[in-house]
Amino acid sequence: MTKERQKNTNTIAGWLTSLLLSVSWLEILPDLARVARFLWEKLTESGMYEVLDYESTLELLDKTGRQARFSKREEVRYLQNNIIAYQDQSWGDGQILIGYRCSPGKLVDLYRPGNKTYLLISLREIRNRGDIDRFNIEWRIRNGFKRKTELWETGVGHRTRRLRIQVVFPKDRPPIQAWLVEEVRRRKHLLGEEAKVRLPDGRWQVSWKTRWPQMNEQYQLHWSW
Repeated sequence: MTKERQKNTNTIAGWLTSLLLSVSWLEILPDLARVARFLWEKLTESGMYEVLDYESTLELLDKTGRQARFSKREEVRYLQNNIIAYQDQSWGDGQILIGYRCSPGKLVDLYRPGNKTYLLISLREIRNRGDIDRFNIEWRIRNGFKRKTELWETGVGHRTRRLRIQVVFPKDRPPIQAWLVEEVRRRKHLLGEEAKVRLPDGRWQVSWKTRWPQMNEQYQLHWSW
């Protein structure tokens, strides 16, 4: 090693030693943890798309819970090239997927390996990395909410930035109480009066929202009515 290179090495080593001695590690550990988590998520990024915004609304159309309508708006950005299909899923008691509609795209297949039904939507066009689609999906449910205490579940299967869940009740049967359950992490959050609003048409709405929901979590909005 030349004298000049040895000198540079000693200078860098001295600088690093001074830095390590001057930093209060207890103060910056939380920041380091957040940076590490961000880098890990970037390195392990997978899947066909990420969800920029997800908003769903379950409307209970009568006080018996026999008729309901579910709709959702999902904005996604593709993470891969040559995507030609999108996968949707549904669940619930009673008769579901009545009058299923999706835009953009066309329903071409569905299957039910367990308690969920998976639906394959043909996009009719090729999507590439960075492209964005805004899906509007709707279906009706019959005989799905006849109990005094019910729930509606939303699963997070892709990296999601914003999540909002809403349940609309008939004006002659408002919710008595509502709470949010994180099924995987086994956490329960009682929703206060600020989560419930009276709509202009007299119906009641309970809503819950969050940013960056936990991956693979099952968020359940429960209510008694």
